[in-house]
Amino acid sequence: MKFTHFFIARPIFAIVLSLLMLLAGAIAFLKLPLSEYPAVTPPTVQVSASYPGANPQVIADTVAAPLEQVINGVDGMLYMNTQMAIDGRMVISIAFEQGTDPDMAQIQVQNRVSRALPRLPEEVQRIGVVTEKTSPDMLMVVHLVSPQKRYDSLYLSNFAIRQVRDELARLPGVGDVLVWGAGEYAMRVWLDPAKIANRGLTASDIVTALREQNVQVAAGSVGQQPEARPPPLFR
Repeated sequence: MKFTHFFIARPIFAIVLSLLMLLAGAIAFLKLPLSEYPAVTPPTVQVSASYPGANPQVIADTVAAPLEQVINGVDGMLYMNTQMAIDGRMVISIAFEQGTDPDMAQIQVQNRVSRALPRLPEEVQRIGVVTEKTSPDMLMVVHLVSPQKRYDSLYLSNFAIRQVRDELARLPGVGDVLVWGAGEYAMRVWLDPAKIANRGLTASDIVTALREQNVQVAAGSVGQQPEARPPPLFR
């Protein structure tokens, strides 16, 4: 009682003492040393594929199922999650135990994906299956805007994909760069069934023709000197 009565009888002293204790606690909190930032998210490897024109059910049966069968059970795996989109894209995220080397985890997953490639549809094999290490946490979000409304979202998205994404991906420590928003420029071809039937064509023939013409070939340089080839060793 005497201890509490001392502060009750001296309210100003009690208030000043409380403020000093609060100030000392704030200073101590700011000066508290921090030894390290613990890793709270597991290492993650992502496997992505694309099957244009297929619905999510077809992707799940023909693409996701073969990949999941070979990936399941890889060393250090905690769980995996598969997502399919209506535009034909599929992403499998494999989470590993804390302390797992992300590079080694990516190599192990890539080796297992290679075993499943012959079982995937031809179109998926042609486009390719990408295996890369990622982080579920976003460190930075960058917005591209057009203040004067001169460019639409499609133009800004295409600019980000062609000019910005690769530059950011080259920075040290960057694992992946995602572009959200509108898609890339594309060409949509509408077929006239009567006309293609009169010419004896099918939709597959038109797809093949477009694919054969959509080729980038190194044509060389105008005015370049011819290269001297060494003579063959055996005739």
